[in-house]
Amino acid sequence: MRVEIWSDIACPWCYVGKARFEKALAAFPHRDQVEVVHRSFELDPDRAKGDAQPVITMLTRKYGMSEAQAEAGEDNLGAQAAAEGLPYRTRGRDHGNTFDLHRLLHLAREQGRHDELLAILYRANFAEERSVFTEGDERLVELAAEAGLDAGRVRAVLADPDAYADDVRADEREAARLGATGVPFFVLDRTYGLSGAQSPEVFTRALHQAWGERAPLEPAGGEDAGACGPDGCALPPHS
Repeated sequence: MRVEIWSDIACPWCYVGKARFEKALAAFPHRDQVEVVHRSFELDPDRAKGDAQPVITMLTRKYGMSEAQAEAGEDNLGAQAAAEGLPYRTRGRDHGNTFDLHRLLHLAREQGRHDELLAILYRANFAEERSVFTEGDERLVELAAEAGLDAGRVRAVLADPDAYADDVRADEREAARLGATGVPFFVLDRTYGLSGAQSPEVFTRALHQAWGERAPLEPAGGEDAGACGPDGCALPPHS
């Protein structure tokens, strides 16, 4: 069975949702027969490369939040991440264009290092003081090398804006075709779709449903869950 996950490195619910899904998958009896494929989705594709700003500032300007509301939202997300054992800096992070990150993730997939780079980029964006947006290409080269990629090849990809661009755009077109308006978005065997950072229990039910059934893509009975989209990163109603 194949599970495809559309996500963005700038999306905190993708970070949390990945951990929750992996918890469910680890307990799934057929886990060794499940292929997980991560696909690209940009939450802020129109933001220029190099145009980075503090997350709190971005939230207040783009979504009309007060500073107190933005900080409360980040505190809530920090608590959600901590519940999954994930480090999360609720203050001092920044936000920027993620297109180059997605291009490098496609390079990493080609070289069999995608999972390693994805985990490193999430950690770097949500848990580390150094930015993935403001320190230039060498910061990305350093992170990619940590994932096992050749630094020279990474530099060549970053220097060529067309490298793997079509792969990123193809993922995004497919997300639109499947009806994804926000992320994380999970598609199980092209049979069931789940939106948001669902609980491990919901992911477990969806895995069992999809394992034995083949039907047109339909909702898998998930609950309202945290997700990020054009209008921001919403909290689930019960949070």
